[in-house]
Amino acid sequence: MAERKRPGDDDAAGDRPEDEAYADGDVQDDVVEVGDEPVSRGGDKADREADSGSTKTTKEPRRGGNRIGGFFREVVSELRKVIWPTRKELLTYTAVVIVFVTVMTTIVALLDFGFGKAILATFGN
Repeated sequence: MAERKRPGDDDAAGDRPEDEAYADGDVQDDVVEVGDEPVSRGGDKADREADSGSTKTTKEPRRGGNRIGGFFREVVSELRKVIWPTRKELLTYTAVVIVFVTVMTTIVALLDFGFGKAILATFGN
C-alpha cells in the first residue's frame, strides 16, 4: 500500500503520517491509491457504518455534567485573560459613569418638564 504524504513531511524512516494528529486536532482518513483512484480506508465512523451496510444509527447517551463543567472551565479560563483595572482606574471609571448618568438624567428631566409645560400651555387644562 502507498502511504499518503503531506507537504513538509520528510522521507525519514519511522515517520508514519497516519499516526500523527494534525495541528487542529483532527486526524484525517487514511487514503490509499488503488490504480488511478484514491480510496478511503474508512477512518471515519460514518464511513465504517456505510461500509458495513448498517443503516441503524446509534445515539450515545448525553453527558450533561461534562458540558456544564466544561462551560465553567472555559469561563474561568477566559476570566484569567481579562486585564482587570487597578483600584484607581476603577474609582475613576465609576465616577465618570455616575457623573454622566446624572448629567443625562438632568437633561432628560428638564426637556420633559419643558415639553410638559409647552403642551399644557398649547392645549390648556
